[in-house]
Amino acid sequence: MLKPLSLLLSLLFTSVVLAQQPGAPVDVLKYRFAITLTDANNVIKGKAAISTRVLKPVKQVVFDLVGKNTSGKGMQVTTVTENGRPLKFNQDSSKLFINTAALQGSTHVYNITYQGIPADGLIISTSKYGKRTFFGDNWPTRAHNWLPCVDDPADKASVEFAVTAPAKYTVVANGLKVLDKALPGGRRFTLWKETVKLPTKVMVIGVAEFAVAQAGTPENIPVSSYVFPEDKDVGLKAYAVAAEILPWYTKRIGPFPYRKLANVQSKTIFGGMENAGAIFYFEESVRDKGIEALMAHEIAHQWFGDAVSEKNWANLWLSEGLATYMTNLYLEGKYGVDSLNKRLIADRKVIFDFEKSYNAPVVDTAFKGPMMQLLNANAYQKGGWFLHMLRRRIGNKAFWTGIAAYYKQYSGGNANTNDLCYLMEKASGMKLSAFFNQWLRQAGHPILNVKWEYLPQNRQVVIHVNQMQVKPYQLNLEIMVDGKLYRADIKDVATNFTFPALHDKPVVKIDPNINLLATYNLEGGDTGK
Repeated sequence: MLKPLSLLLSLLFTSVVLAQQPGAPVDVLKYRFAITLTDANNVIKGKAAISTRVLKPVKQVVFDLVGKNTSGKGMQVTTVTENGRPLKFNQDSSKLFINTAALQGSTHVYNITYQGIPADGLIISTSKYGKRTFFGDNWPTRAHNWLPCVDDPADKASVEFAVTAPAKYTVVANGLKVLDKALPGGRRFTLWKETVKLPTKVMVIGVAEFAVAQAGTPENIPVSSYVFPEDKDVGLKAYAVAAEILPWYTKRIGPFPYRKLANVQSKTIFGGMENAGAIFYFEESVRDKGIEALMAHEIAHQWFGDAVSEKNWANLWLSEGLATYMTNLYLEGKYGVDSLNKRLIADRKVIFDFEKSYNAPVVDTAFKGPMMQLLNANAYQKGGWFLHMLRRRIGNKAFWTGIAAYYKQYSGGNANTNDLCYLMEKASGMKLSAFFNQWLRQAGHPILNVKWEYLPQNRQVVIHVNQMQVKPYQLNLEIMVDGKLYRADIKDVATNFTFPALHDKPVVKIDPNINLLATYNLEGGDTGK
């Protein structure tokens, strides 16, 4: 997911409540949401059928659902039934409590009828052309503003959306469209089904007037574009690059996890949102010069974030960091290594600037703030930079072997940082836990003071490297002397190296290929930056 800076700043202090904690007693297997929309007002009418398996015996079943507040927004439940039998229930501001006991191992389907004006989650708005739009916008735990659910990335389920709306609208959602028919009264019914298990953060509908076209069928996956009719020409052209991006990833990571990919011009709070098989992009994306990078990022999320989801929010970098680096690698593959290096240099500056205001590890288990604040340089740029250093450390072949193994093993489920570390160790034959820990579980970065001197009698360069940060890192530092590249292992606070010089006025460059996330102070030579 990517977000315009202005929106990020406005959301930094938005409070989002986490719903499910580890060890939850109920596992959702499938959702079916029947949603009725109208142009008369912003009230939605919903019928949810939630299929569950009970993991621990309970006296009460609880789902996340925002109740009606004093401003009149929120969802009000009218009935709850199971097998046609009415069940007693009650609501508070954020949850639905169903007063029924359930035994461990039993399965149940709870039918919930509700209605209300969404306080969030389903964004009912107008396009810049003044036309009404409806877009799901659930990340991180905002789905329960309009859908009764277990709103946590660790609980994944299949989903169906059955949408009744005015006939002028086109409906797009997760999965495949299996039914689309006209109804009396100028309405239309559309049914979308996704059989792959998804976290609620990427379960959505998009309802608007669209121009729709297919961009291609790479790897037999239909790739389509949904744009506002007024932007048809520019939008369909801009989004067509998705048909190039998808196969680049499938050849390296593994099969595309869903049965179609729709790229949708939308009206939500994010610059791009990786909804499974139905990615939403900001309204002006069709004219944005960075559309290819944006699409590469969101399409990468289909594997990482959607198919393989983080077990908890402390491991968000496994979604955002992987999408960031996959984007960099795609652009490197298409435009060359200079493209990668420019992005790494820019990302490095963002990381160092961010540390000045919030110095915390990437895997931030101590974080207690609003969830939107996790969308930061640690999760995106530093996570991506870590993967770059990992690739350089273990080699390109082992890196892609580990990435493919990670996707294959955890697709449809959840993973954490240790899971990725284990598979990268297996792919490379190297012990990597210390490497993962120092970069992901330790705040800050190496600060290196590098001094060098030339010894003419020996035609040698002596280089002194001092780590200035509090805790020393174990590093592989690339040093170039007169055009020849050396790799220096650094473990201690102070380390000295001697290299041959080819000239009486040697040229020394530190990290010339942009492979180490560090700050350098070089005395006596040129950093080459």
